[in-house]
Amino acid sequence: MSTFLFDSVIFGPVWSRRLGESLGINLLPAGKKVCNFNCIYCECGITPASADQSRFPSVEEVKNRLIQKLSEMKQNSEYLDTITFAGNGEPTLHPFFDEIVEEVLAVRDKYFPDVSVAVLSNATLIGSEKIFNSLLKVDLNILKLDSAIESTLRQINCPNGNYNPEQIIATLKRFKGKVIIQTLFLKGMCNGNYIDNSTEDEVNAWTKVLEEIAPDNVMIYSLARDTAVNHLEQVSESRLNEISYALNRKGIKTLVTP
Repeated sequence: MSTFLFDSVIFGPVWSRRLGESLGINLLPAGKKVCNFNCIYCECGITPASADQSRFPSVEEVKNRLIQKLSEMKQNSEYLDTITFAGNGEPTLHPFFDEIVEEVLAVRDKYFPDVSVAVLSNATLIGSEKIFNSLLKVDLNILKLDSAIESTLRQINCPNGNYNPEQIIATLKRFKGKVIIQTLFLKGMCNGNYIDNSTEDEVNAWTKVLEEIAPDNVMIYSLARDTAVNHLEQVSESRLNEISYALNRKGIKTLVTP
């Protein structure tokens, strides 16, 4: 187990298996994880019981640091595929997430108008109209759904506070296809239980929900870095491809990144 946390608002660009050359935006406190999930596979480590949320970067700080970085990149003719909200936890927890999205889109349009803006989110706060509408504005609205079976979701994602997966799935349908679903497949022991979200029963339930959501795309992947919990294993590339093929036959596009 290791911990990988960002100590700045803007980081990268870094190569992403799913997003290409990606410039990251970390809306969480520097060097601290803030999340309402405690995913067993998280590269940021275990979610602390509490965190100093007063250390969230301000709207102006995010805007100014992004301007500085993108202006430097433009002057140096550097290449970029994506500007991605990611970082040390759940970006939509920032109290001014909606305002920051507006500023980032405006800065992107000025310096790199052909570059996509992406958000990687666990989808827990999409019931907020502000967050929902902000996610509709970005180019790549990438939301997590690691299982359609609640007991498995709770074992993998370990949500904090109120968590209603049925309500989240209902809201995912409201995007009317303007959403990319991101699912990490894994197996292994955790807290005395064996977890495998790549079984036939798991995949069948997940596929049924995806048909209802009708996403633009589904990103399918497995472990590639150290995880918060030991004894977890990758799901094989062949199994990921089997899952992808089954979705494709139902008319759902997929991207497999083993």
